[in-house]
Amino acid sequence: MQSSSTPRGAVSMPGHWLVPSDSATGRTDGDGSRGPDAGEPRALLVGLGSAESDARLDELERLAETDGVAVVGRMVQTRERPDPATYLGSGKVSDLAGMVQERSAELVIVDGELSPAQVRNLEDRLQARVVDRTALILDIFAQHARSSEGKAQVELAQLAYQLPRLRGQGTELSRVGGGRVAGGAGIGVRGPGEQRLETERRHLRRRISLLRRQVKETGLRRERTRSRRRRNQVPSVALTGYTNAGKSALLNRLTGADVLVQDALFATLDPTVRRTRTADGREYTLTDTVGFVRHLPHQLVDAFRSTLQEVVDADLLLHVVDASAADAMAQVTTVRGVLYEIGARDHTELLALNKVDVAPPEWVAALRSAYPAAVPVSAITGEGLDHLRTAIARALSGL
Repeated sequence: MQSSSTPRGAVSMPGHWLVPSDSATGRTDGDGSRGPDAGEPRALLVGLGSAESDARLDELERLAETDGVAVVGRMVQTRERPDPATYLGSGKVSDLAGMVQERSAELVIVDGELSPAQVRNLEDRLQARVVDRTALILDIFAQHARSSEGKAQVELAQLAYQLPRLRGQGTELSRVGGGRVAGGAGIGVRGPGEQRLETERRHLRRRISLLRRQVKETGLRRERTRSRRRRNQVPSVALTGYTNAGKSALLNRLTGADVLVQDALFATLDPTVRRTRTADGREYTLTDTVGFVRHLPHQLVDAFRSTLQEVVDADLLLHVVDASAADAMAQVTTVRGVLYEIGARDHTELLALNKVDVAPPEWVAALRSAYPAAVPVSAITGEGLDHLRTAIARALSGL
């Protein structure tokens, strides 16, 4: 995180949203939670109450920590739908403003997608930077993108998110048109801020067009590679699953690859393709792809469509499930929802229940009861890998 003069309310891109960090103290807060280390922005999490609100905010906290943010408090309001003006009700917004002051929070992260008006109203009331779940995930992707393809896809997603939210702030980008002002200026008269705003919009649209062409060209190259594999009759298996389910670790175990493995969300963005063989000698490719998460921003799904095509064109989906996650079944539902969205709903699917070495036995038993054909494995200890290889070979032979 860095400090910046970016106007409050404008989305910084590409890269991190930028917040001041000079007030970080590293102290322990009043509720016993650890304060941030020096340089870590202090953030409050905000959500609407539901049966799964705790799990959602737990995941939001992990996302924030992945992005280098220290969470110093939470607020949940029980209501069916967001307030159209401020997401939370007016009373809760006042309470949240008090928490911002009390905890010296510089950032408020909302577990939902905010409209530009909601961001503006909340920032005016809270006097703190406000970002939503989508902006948080986009920022994490921006930090983890390494290849030119990944960087272009992430920047395209950021720009698609930023364009409708671009607005002026104060006198720097003041908007004058649209009403009477002192001095007799009438409707349709634009001030310098309005002109600069329109110039910025044109610049973003040009950049979006350029990136779309670049991503399309990359997609065509990937399609040519996939076509060659199909001509050579090499079946493809795509690793898919929730983020941090252990897909990369499983790829390394099955193929002897050395793909980066981290206990972090979205550690792997760029697809990795490796060749390996079944026990009976049949060659196939195994592809590691980006992990999914609840409410994956549609801008990312659109920008990463050429990469996700590796999943769509696969002969077999090896769906990796984190058996140690309390909400593993909900994660399976989320992943299947994204697969439906990208056009891979009818693919043959093989579930691998990963991390059984650390998962409570009763959780593994519940998952095996819910998914009888699933194979329990551990990418760390190697438990169950022979059974998984046999299951893959059996699935490929039936195609």
